[in-house]
Amino acid sequence: MKNHCVLAPFALAIAAVVAAPASTQEVLTGDTRLACEATLCLATGTRPGECAPSLSRYFGINKRKWSDTVRARASFLNLCPLSDQTPEMRSLVGAMANGAGRCDAASLNVTLRVWNHWDADGGRVLINNQMPGYCAAYTGHQYTDLGDLTPRYVGTPERGGYWVDARDQDAAVARYNDRIAAEDSWRRNDEWYR
Repeated sequence: MKNHCVLAPFALAIAAVVAAPASTQEVLTGDTRLACEATLCLATGTRPGECAPSLSRYFGINKRKWSDTVRARASFLNLCPLSDQTPEMRSLVGAMANGAGRCDAASLNVTLRVWNHWDADGGRVLINNQMPGYCAAYTGHQYTDLGDLTPRYVGTPERGGYWVDARDQDAAVARYNDRIAAEDSWRRNDEWYR
């Protein structure tokens, strides 16, 4: 897990911009404020209730083509004054626009399905164990700490592996190992009866 100290300066900078007293600088409002809040909320796996309005605004941006949705979401996040202050912040906005909402375990289990037509049983659907580049950029960014939400792969594709959230990994590994042991036992017994 990443060190929370890496996120601290980023979070403090956004908090200072969002909630600064009016006497020291102008307080952000509207989409500019929501963009800063969304950036902070999308960078962490711990999302308090205060994130709901900004995340609703962010995920509510949907265009006909996915590439247009990504551009529109990036444009929204770029409304935050801190979004282009450093190369790291610019890359964070790009990583979020491409990965947020697409890189959780449930999404990966859907989007990484591949048909294995070479299977001796006539073929079956497998879930790829290679995280897409856009997800690696988002989950592995130096300014994100998704913690328990970071997806992990359990098992192997050939034996029905799948993605789970990090918080569920231990239980998922135990269930997977039990299933594999049962399948192996059944195969050994089935061969014995032949």
